[in-house]
Amino acid sequence: MPQLTAAGIDPFDESVYRAILVRHTAAPAELADDLSCSPERVARALDRLRENGLVGRLAGTRRRYAAIEPGAALESLVRSRTADLDGVRAAAGELSRLFTTAQQGSFAQVEVITGGEALGRWFVQLQQEAREEVITLDRPPYALTTSNPVEATALTRGVRYRAVYAPEALEWPGVLGDIRELVHRGEQARVLPGLRIKLAIADRRLALMPLSLDFTAEVRAAVIRPSALLDGLIDYWELCWRTATPLDAPADDPLNEEDRQMLTLLVGGLKDEAIARQLGWSVRTMRRRISRLHEELGAANRFQAGVIAARRGWI
Repeated sequence: MPQLTAAGIDPFDESVYRAILVRHTAAPAELADDLSCSPERVARALDRLRENGLVGRLAGTRRRYAAIEPGAALESLVRSRTADLDGVRAAAGELSRLFTTAQQGSFAQVEVITGGEALGRWFVQLQQEAREEVITLDRPPYALTTSNPVEATALTRGVRYRAVYAPEALEWPGVLGDIRELVHRGEQARVLPGLRIKLAIADRRLALMPLSLDFTAEVRAAVIRPSALLDGLIDYWELCWRTATPLDAPADDPLNEEDRQMLTLLVGGLKDEAIARQLGWSVRTMRRRISRLHEELGAANRFQAGVIAARRGWI
């Protein structure tokens, strides 16, 4: 059973590592015979293992690799992952301090607006006044409409848009089509499960954030100007952006468009029925194609498939 997935090593790469540990040194073709697969696939796995510090390439014109002692190599990999998690923990502490400061009444740079129409006017104004960049966190529900015609105009005048969407947003009628059109126009879009807030920030100097997601009641939102609170929201957005999965494919994406969309929605957290509905498939067809992708990636489950595909730059 794979044991190194938590350290970022996919199951096939782990099988290559175990095979080279037995031989100590080997060429891709030798390991391919051991694993009954192509030398090219083994060579790609060895390159990834080398990047992670688990094997080294020997000198010479022929491609030959040697295993690095597992105790030291894996300890280094674990320390690297631990450092990343410590960074998340530090961010959580900083946001907690900002929350405490806000609770103590430091709201000099925050204006509270009321009503769906006021929220809509501010969202339009924020985008119209942007000169360089608009960054957003987007999730349902929507106070007025799901479409954003102002963005298309802003993109044509050179404003950069980067948006992180909750999977729930992609399930709303017409939203996925709108996102694809905006990506075609230049938006950079990613998807991240678990988004708890809606947020828009223009030029890192003005933010708009609904204070509640219950739009059946009176809508209230905060307009936030330069302050420690705004800095904290920008840091939180950056953390979400780094963690999210891209919705736009790289130029050398080896997947066909339908499979890439399916994998992106899958990693984004959508359920089988929602993905099949978005792509116009039956649930049975979608599950069959997922099974084929698992086999292609050497993945045991959907989470591993997403991790492997993201590492290879497929999504």
